[in-house]
Amino acid sequence: MTNPMKEKIARGGVALGVSMMFPSPQLVEMLAYAGFDWVLIDCEHGSIGLSDVETMAMAADASGITAIARPRSNSSMDIQAVMDRGVAGVQVPHIKCRADAERAVSAVKFGLGANRSLAAGTRPDRWGLGAKMTDFVSEANASSLVCLQIEDAEAVKNIDEIVSVPDVDVFFIGPSDLSQSMGFPGNPKAPAVAKAIETTLRRICDAGCAPGMPATAETIGAVAQSGCRYIYTHLPRLIGSGASDFLAAAREKQ
Repeated sequence: MTNPMKEKIARGGVALGVSMMFPSPQLVEMLAYAGFDWVLIDCEHGSIGLSDVETMAMAADASGITAIARPRSNSSMDIQAVMDRGVAGVQVPHIKCRADAERAVSAVKFGLGANRSLAAGTRPDRWGLGAKMTDFVSEANASSLVCLQIEDAEAVKNIDEIVSVPDVDVFFIGPSDLSQSMGFPGNPKAPAVAKAIETTLRRICDAGCAPGMPATAETIGAVAQSGCRYIYTHLPRLIGSGASDFLAAAREKQ
């Protein structure tokens, strides 16, 4: 059991993904064949249920793309639910303090005092038909990716204690929710928000951790240059960009 995406980020590489808010294993396959490293299965904002997570994770495994799920909330129950469907990791929303971060990690990893229940016969351990349970536990802990979202003003204030939590692979800055939390909803370029993002990125990098952020075709260069190694764009933006190019080319001929 390996996680190429996690290994790529650990080597200092940039993992490029796409966020999906509605269920479609076919689109997961398309994104894999298009060359993306990973897909974000978004259960927080979209219409994706747990059974959809499982089939989309199956499509990801079969086509060679890494499946990361964003659970409905940062509760241990919601985190465990998507992990038990067989995704390779989670992007946990609204981590505001060290205790939130520790609880999220505990819901992903197995071990003494963990919040993740160890059950036989789940998809991650090949329905109980694979390796010994002890081997599964060690492999799962080593390969699972933990990404924590920093998207609240409180989290920005607590960033130094949050990045000190072990077993976290990525600290992801969410500009939209952060702008709202700081009183500038929908405007991450507001000076106060932009400064908070810049300062938080620097704190993450100074701690020797991997930062992440969303990007568009227009901003991907700047986001990558800022040190982010975990980057995704939204599926509607990809579709919209392709549609705009096609329609513009067609109208030139009319």
